[in-house]
Amino acid sequence: MTHSLVFAAIALLLTAQTPTPASKRPFTVVESTIREMQTAMEEERITSREIVLQYLTRIATYEDKLNAVIVVNPHALEEADARDRERSQGKTRGPLHGIPVALKDNIHTTDMPTTGGALAFDGLVPPYEATLTKNLRDAGAIIIAKTNMTELANWVATGMPANYNGLVGHGFNAYDPRRDPREATFDGRPALFTGGSSSGVGTAANFWAANVGTETSGSILSPANQNMLVGIKPTLGRVSRYGVIPITADQDTPGPMARTVTDAAILLAVLEGAAVDPNDPATGKCSRVAGGDYTRFLNAGGLKGARIGIPRAFFYEKITPPGAKEPRGGLDQAQTKVMEEAITVLKQQGAIIVDPVEIPSIVSTEPQENFLLWPTCSGLDNAKGKDAGCSVVFKYGMKRDFNKWLASLGATAPVKTLTELRQWNVAHQRAGAIKYGQALLDISDEMNVETDAARYRADREKDLRLSATNGIDAVMKKYQLDALLFPGPSSAAIAAKPGYPTVIVPFGLVPNAPPPPAPPFPEGFAAKPSPFGVGFTGLACSEPRLIELAYAFEQATKRRVPPSSAP
Repeated sequence: MTHSLVFAAIALLLTAQTPTPASKRPFTVVESTIREMQTAMEEERITSREIVLQYLTRIATYEDKLNAVIVVNPHALEEADARDRERSQGKTRGPLHGIPVALKDNIHTTDMPTTGGALAFDGLVPPYEATLTKNLRDAGAIIIAKTNMTELANWVATGMPANYNGLVGHGFNAYDPRRDPREATFDGRPALFTGGSSSGVGTAANFWAANVGTETSGSILSPANQNMLVGIKPTLGRVSRYGVIPITADQDTPGPMARTVTDAAILLAVLEGAAVDPNDPATGKCSRVAGGDYTRFLNAGGLKGARIGIPRAFFYEKITPPGAKEPRGGLDQAQTKVMEEAITVLKQQGAIIVDPVEIPSIVSTEPQENFLLWPTCSGLDNAKGKDAGCSVVFKYGMKRDFNKWLASLGATAPVKTLTELRQWNVAHQRAGAIKYGQALLDISDEMNVETDAARYRADREKDLRLSATNGIDAVMKKYQLDALLFPGPSSAAIAAKPGYPTVIVPFGLVPNAPPPPAPPFPEGFAAKPSPFGVGFTGLACSEPRLIELAYAFEQATKRRVPPSSAP
């Protein structure tokens, strides 16, 4: 949907606006939590309809500079009216009753298109709803919009900026919504990175209460970090993937993004649902929380006695892997200062800090057993015949799972296979289908699901050995840890491979200075600082403990500040 259509839809909805009584005007959705909105509705200080109208007005006011939306739900006000009627009759469905949330546009909705940001899927309305979409609706949530995203969750092309797609272009960070002015990158991209393929922009700018992202490796954690949000990347299978456009079922997971840990915990419970989803057997992996209530773990004293490990090598300090010529990883001076301050807070709150802890696969002197020397195959340099030193799990999984997803669309599928999508993209280049090429789709499509299965299984086994068995599992067991503390979203790759959870919390701001050899911003540009959070990572199904730690840290710090560009 073009922006003219987005604004037309909003204008149509706003014409239905009714005057707000003076007694109700003081309530604003800006920075309001889910609980605050629920209380206001219970006390009849505001209705769900009025909440939706306030959010639509904010979208209409700020969307032109942020590009956070692909489509607005044309039925949002009707749904709000229905929730208000239920409330007036004494029926509320749960903590999200009448609360507007947004979905990443790779999550199926049957009353709005689901495009994945791909031009080929423009206008596609799937024949079935995602399980998580149904869970949200059953809980009374109003899906107000679908968010901008990196095309097909960033498995299209190398070099494609995050939060760009051929359908609506670049998304912009509300903390500095300006274009990158440097000549080498003057293609419309933002000056301040927006994060991974999920968009947190609209949640940061108060376009809705919270949003649902999806992650394969960093696409919840990175945008949460960059937009000063709480992000919960759940254990793989905690939330059903049925009805979500895939990259690979080995690592894909939806998860909540919100402005507070409490809101993220409320949303996670609804996304998870009360029962195992027969369409996604992985949802049986973790036992469900009693009563489906993660707010039980919101304990401000939860850090007292918690054992938290600091994985210094690579994640905090540079390390040179065996055989490598240059050191890798590490933090710059500003990031180091933020993390040292975070560690001080943890100590003050009674946590037992184990510093340093060594992740065996990170410090291994055996090249074949070193995580840093085992990347994901990516780009034409890792095409067949050039991929001996990298994991084929992503490119194999994309061929296997994307074709399954296309088949599930039946007659509504605009293309029937990954091969047809690639051909369609080439035929529609002039329309903007593949501005940055499609190297990742190309290397996926050359995989053969049958004959390459043995290679895939071997690589998947190595992924798990380096990330889990000789990685997070080993360090957590050796030091008897409750969690590992990672700077920003840096746990993404090592935690995503085994599908382990991370909760990231807003904390600091650091200079937005492009690292060499990238050219600096021109003199006088005055780039605004970039948000920088801290991540608590644990073993499978440890969300309750991680939420407890994250909440205690959040309550001790309360460092999130709203973006000044969308007051």
